[in-house]
Amino acid sequence: MATYAPRPLALRTISMEKQTLSFQAEVRQILHLVTHSLYSNKEIFLRELVSNASDACDKLRFEALDNAALFEDAPALEVRVWYDPEARTLTIRDNGIGMSAEEAVQHLGTIARSGTREFMARLEGDQKKDANLIGQFGVGFYSGYIVADRISVESRRAGLPAEQGVRWSSEGTGEFDVEPLTRAARGTDVILHLREGEDEFLSSWKLRGIIGKYSDHISLPILMRKERWDEEKKAQVATEEWETVNKAAALWARSKSEITDAEYQDFYKQISYDSEPPLAYTHNRVEGRTEYNQLLFVPAKAPFDLWNRDKRGGVKLYVKRVFIMDDAEALMPVYLRFVKGVIDSADLPLNVSRELLQESRDVKAIREGSTKRVLGMLEDVAENQKDKYAEFWRQFGAVLKEGVGEDFQNQERLARLLRFGSTHADEGVSFADYVSRMKEGQQAIYVLTADTLAAAKSSPQLEIFRKKGIEVLLLVDRVDEWMLSHLYEFDGKPLRSVAKGGVDLGQLQDEDEKKRAEEAALAFKPLLERLKTALKDRAKDVRTTTRLVDSPACIVVEEGDMSSHLARMLERAGQAQAKVQPILEVNPEHALVKLLENDARFDDLAQVLFDQALLAEGGQIDDPAAYVRRVNRMLVPG
Repeated sequence: MATYAPRPLALRTISMEKQTLSFQAEVRQILHLVTHSLYSNKEIFLRELVSNASDACDKLRFEALDNAALFEDAPALEVRVWYDPEARTLTIRDNGIGMSAEEAVQHLGTIARSGTREFMARLEGDQKKDANLIGQFGVGFYSGYIVADRISVESRRAGLPAEQGVRWSSEGTGEFDVEPLTRAARGTDVILHLREGEDEFLSSWKLRGIIGKYSDHISLPILMRKERWDEEKKAQVATEEWETVNKAAALWARSKSEITDAEYQDFYKQISYDSEPPLAYTHNRVEGRTEYNQLLFVPAKAPFDLWNRDKRGGVKLYVKRVFIMDDAEALMPVYLRFVKGVIDSADLPLNVSRELLQESRDVKAIREGSTKRVLGMLEDVAENQKDKYAEFWRQFGAVLKEGVGEDFQNQERLARLLRFGSTHADEGVSFADYVSRMKEGQQAIYVLTADTLAAAKSSPQLEIFRKKGIEVLLLVDRVDEWMLSHLYEFDGKPLRSVAKGGVDLGQLQDEDEKKRAEEAALAFKPLLERLKTALKDRAKDVRTTTRLVDSPACIVVEEGDMSSHLARMLERAGQAQAKVQPILEVNPEHALVKLLENDARFDDLAQVLFDQALLAEGGQIDDPAAYVRRVNRMLVPG
């Protein structure tokens, strides 16, 4: 969310006259979109500005831990909202941290470029008119221009003298004005000069409704003027008395029995800027060696930056209801970075830093407890709401797989939450499902990795398994190869790649099959030696196989070697490893293999056989032109 509440900065004094400055190019793009495209959910602007005001108060409270003088003579933090029907203005005031002139230019004239790009990318199709998107991408302040043709901001940073206030104003075009201002009170006023046709926001009833809908759970009081009926004017008129219009109580500190599902959903939307309700949530008070309240949500849809592992998590940290930081990544493992919510500790010091969070035993206990709660939530959804879990898996499954290698303590629980495609179903197959369908005498869980489901399903390595009705899990996420390097078994049954090593089906392979395989290997030994010679620069070994039924050959690697699929992924990522030569397995029953024995074009046939096996496995031929020449020679008679 864009916020005029700055990060703690060294206080600077300035001397300036009125200046007219240009917006950063990205801001101009955002302003153009806001003023010309966003007209659905207009009321979101008030949620954004009230949330910014609340953040400013939280940041003052945090900075005042080290410098209580910043409170000046007003320690009670609050947000005030009022309107002037004659001037057609709406004002949102906070007595939080405020801004210096430099900070006003920095925070209101520039924004994070990444947020801009993502915001604009999302403004497509049916979403392009939805103002609700604006808070998700760090540009919330500019939502005021949905309803205003000019915005003025008057502010003074806490700790600066009254004459070092600043007034910022802009019509939301290409420029903004900044000028000095004498302001006795610290904090910020955001004054919206409403457009024609936006009179609905000059109504106490309307404003109170919006605040109740979006900002009821902000822990600061939000004040508006009381109104009374004026018999002479036959209308409600504002008095000089102010009243709190939100509950002004931390939702997570209240008893679960007092909170409705709708209140939980509204709170989630407030902290996440998501327009949809969460998939699931958990609210608990934990007591013992470490005491804390936790209110955690699993979103229904993936955020735009889900794949940014460097992005800090979405959990807010409070200590004794004092806001400490927005993104306390130490409280949640990286693979659960999509979880939103609040953790309020009773034990951590108020001046806790990110460095202390990494080292604290209390934080470690909170992290472990919160991780278990989230996994418990997901287990409940997976067991009792299978359709909802299927959608969760489509959104977040690949990220959850990261936990298999990062969280050994919970690896078994995570393994039970994993879902895959298989030769029996395209998606939604769990390890438990697979084990329940294993053939009598089957000792291993068979898996195959590939770039796509279609490539996996057409892999020649599956032929013998299909023939015998043995299910194979098809793993097609980029993270799967890495996951398999950490997960070796499930319920005591080893995971075995069908593209590695020899095929050992154990009791599933009858004695006649084993005998035929041995006889074929012996009979084909001279041919195999010739193939090894012809392919000495490309294949580590050539051998007969029982894994093929319809295909003449396939590529495999030794049990301990890197898979061909992983090698290709690393190469595409610019992390190419030393090449490991694969093994060529041939089907002695196939007509093309039998043709090799007496064909004068043996070397060409051997190379084509290898190239075709490589292509069928998803690989690329090093010299496509040579392959084409060989095939052309084989197509010409004589």
